[in-house]
Amino acid sequence: MQLLSQARIAGSVLLLLLFSAFALPLCVSASGQVTPQAAAETMQCGHVSLQAMIDEAEAGDTLIVPAGTWRAPIRIDKPLTLEGQAWPVIRGDGSGNVVEITAPNVTLRSFVVAGSGKSLDREDSGIRVSAPNAVIENNRIEDALFGIYLERAADSVVRGNMIHGMDLPISRRGDGLKIFYSPNTLIEGNIMRDTRDAILWYSPYSVVRHNDFADGRYGLHLMQSDHHVIEENIFRNNSVGVYVMYGTGFELRRNLIASNRGPSGYGVGLKEASDVLMEGNRVVGNRAGVYSDSSPLHPATTVTYRNNLFAYNEIGLEMLPNTQHNRFQGNILLDNGEQVNVYGGGDLTRNEWALDGRGNYWSDYAGFDADGDAIGDLPYINKSLFDSLIGVQPELRLFHLGPASDALDLAAKAFPLFAPQPRMSDPAPLTQPPVLPPTPGLEPPPTAANLVVAAAMVGMAFSILAAGLRLGKRRQRALSA
Repeated sequence: MQLLSQARIAGSVLLLLLFSAFALPLCVSASGQVTPQAAAETMQCGHVSLQAMIDEAEAGDTLIVPAGTWRAPIRIDKPLTLEGQAWPVIRGDGSGNVVEITAPNVTLRSFVVAGSGKSLDREDSGIRVSAPNAVIENNRIEDALFGIYLERAADSVVRGNMIHGMDLPISRRGDGLKIFYSPNTLIEGNIMRDTRDAILWYSPYSVVRHNDFADGRYGLHLMQSDHHVIEENIFRNNSVGVYVMYGTGFELRRNLIASNRGPSGYGVGLKEASDVLMEGNRVVGNRAGVYSDSSPLHPATTVTYRNNLFAYNEIGLEMLPNTQHNRFQGNILLDNGEQVNVYGGGDLTRNEWALDGRGNYWSDYAGFDADGDAIGDLPYINKSLFDSLIGVQPELRLFHLGPASDALDLAAKAFPLFAPQPRMSDPAPLTQPPVLPPTPGLEPPPTAANLVVAAAMVGMAFSILAAGLRLGKRRQRALSA
């Protein structure tokens, strides 16, 4: 009996040791040592609490966090790397921030972060960072008022995150991304849906690339912030695609800016922005492709539009008459409801509409190219009595493309007394649209192989048609016989 009792005790101890080994999550330190974190008072659903793991770690450690649901709020106050395995969930209780980072050199990777508060005053966030050199990478932010909020967090990286806003009216949502007083930030490869804005304030020398921001208010809003590169992003189905306000030194390259048709409906808005380069962008299907007010602000600076496509917008270029020192070359203005509108009346003649003898392609150009150099022999002149009236009284747009607008423009041509003054003139319009660089979100042009297949299909269709015609003729001959 005594031997049997000792055997039972030994078996129980063995089972307890096995349970402890497998039930407790492991923290991997920077040195590669594996240490179980055991504290009964911090047990959560069979695991040590995430906050306890963070508190017990040494600065510089890497914590590998297993799958499961971990209670928030979480505070990281030392340099650490937290990496999730199989998408562990950090879930808040619906109040305040879910994850708060107050130390420099913190990396947070591969987590689901959900359940922030709903206070716009406190700016409750999924992930809030207030220290430099953070890396917020490959996370899924769900059910958070503000998604990722960087405040005084210079030299940080926000990469590869999926951000979904709360199911709220747009006026009550927070920003999916808010970058505030955080220069040299890289925002790369993120997807954002159903939030308010992605916003950069007072955060110069930042880069925004390869992102997809949709179904919000401002796809990207830059304010009081200089020297940004915005390239190869997709901004669609927002009220405004990109709005640049009060700054200098912006490069917008190869972005797809489409279907931004909210109350403002601008693809790109420029307000007192200087030294701006827009190159290789596709600006398609917006209410206004570009809206420009006092840009550039300083006379010694410029705004340059080069090799962009403005197509199927209600207004291609909508500019206030104070828009000067803009330069246009190699752009395609294709089938916009109005190619150019001067908001408030006036003209845009103090801008350069051609550079080095090459202007832009206008789908409504009515001139000709006698010498075959792909440059029109007559200038493209934008003047329309009805469009001039719309600039002063925008509500008249209700009659656009109707008999009233046609009658006014016909009268202006018949009676020179009513002829409107040109609003702009391109002295060297292109008669063939230039080739544009590739843009993310659009299918590439057909390859030679695709063209061969298409030609074969067309040839097959003609063969079937010819066979049908021969059969029809035989039937007619048989009936006549």
